[in-house]
Amino acid sequence: MNICFLTDSIFSFGGVQRVTAVIAKSLAQNHQVTIVTLDTSDAEDTSLYGLSESNLHYRFFHYPKTNRIKLFFCKAYSYLYQRLLPQTRITSDFYAHSSFPSEKRKALTRELQQGHYDVIIGVHAPLAVRLASCRKGLQGVRLIGWIHNSYEALFGKHSLYIGPERERHYMFQLQKLHQTVVLCHYDAQRYPFPTQVIYNPLTLTPSAPSNGTSKRFLAIGRFSRLHKGFDLLIKAFHIFAQENREWMLDIVGQGEEESMYRQLIKDYHLENRIHLHPFTNDVQHYYSQAQVYVLSSRWEGFGLVLVEAMAHGLPVVSSDLPTSQEIMGDFGLYFTNGDVSDLARQLHAATRLHWSEKSRQALLTARRFSLDTITNEWLNILT
Repeated sequence: MNICFLTDSIFSFGGVQRVTAVIAKSLAQNHQVTIVTLDTSDAEDTSLYGLSESNLHYRFFHYPKTNRIKLFFCKAYSYLYQRLLPQTRITSDFYAHSSFPSEKRKALTRELQQGHYDVIIGVHAPLAVRLASCRKGLQGVRLIGWIHNSYEALFGKHSLYIGPERERHYMFQLQKLHQTVVLCHYDAQRYPFPTQVIYNPLTLTPSAPSNGTSKRFLAIGRFSRLHKGFDLLIKAFHIFAQENREWMLDIVGQGEEESMYRQLIKDYHLENRIHLHPFTNDVQHYYSQAQVYVLSSRWEGFGLVLVEAMAHGLPVVSSDLPTSQEIMGDFGLYFTNGDVSDLARQLHAATRLHWSEKSRQALLTARRFSLDTITNEWLNILT
């Protein structure tokens, strides 16, 4: 089978990139797999995610420019669609063309035609919709959209991605694909058409399990606006630290909010208790050295770090996101999403756990997300 992953980026840090790389590598053991990426060729770094260890092929694609006059009319229609026009299948199809002009659509179609693929997987909702726009030029190819964010994060009132004004458009367009894959059953119920639920797999080889004696909380993720809730975590740790003088907090990541986090840490005089660390390919080291993992995210499509943390035997404190509860069930210690005081309360609770029993439960729960299991689920829908 000749498989293609169409993705914004594969040669950069991020959970989506890592999951895509791991699934692609696994499939490449028995199939021909190509990653078509919008990365620039000079960004190629196959040392990331062990890409160099597999027989993957890469193609670098860039959209041509649209002339200014055409772009003006495209933007005008896009504005009308989002603000004034009735959102029907017909107006959605026109919007699909205005938001993805013909020269870009034809260029992407030509690129994908060259690979003679049996299956093309559009990674992330926007590329899945663009893949749907190329359907007529890809007859005989199975087209799959792989949605990596939660329904609420994509289409909710406060969405930073797509927003409610384009929700119906995405629903109309995604139905043109042969299959749409989402990451949890809670989200699957919110789509107005059938979807396939496939969890993300454990994407790394765990190091030694934690021994549960370090008195260190750990959080990992991109320092992007609002998403991971590290601002909430720092504020909650400030409350926690007023009563607890021993535990520390390590946050691993990088991004545009780093300066804000550092300022919060400084304002709370916690420079000796909270430490920010850059991303690393050896993130297992931090899991092994931690005692409790904390997921403070305001939203998640799938909390991959939860699986990684449990695979290192870590108990988990998490915001009460549906996806977190689906992954962990009764295992997790949950706080009300966005509630700093409730998060501080659960940090205290985590220091009083029967740690060895929780660690054993963590290791057992993580087995559900083995790479072999998830790869077989993918193969079931690719064929």
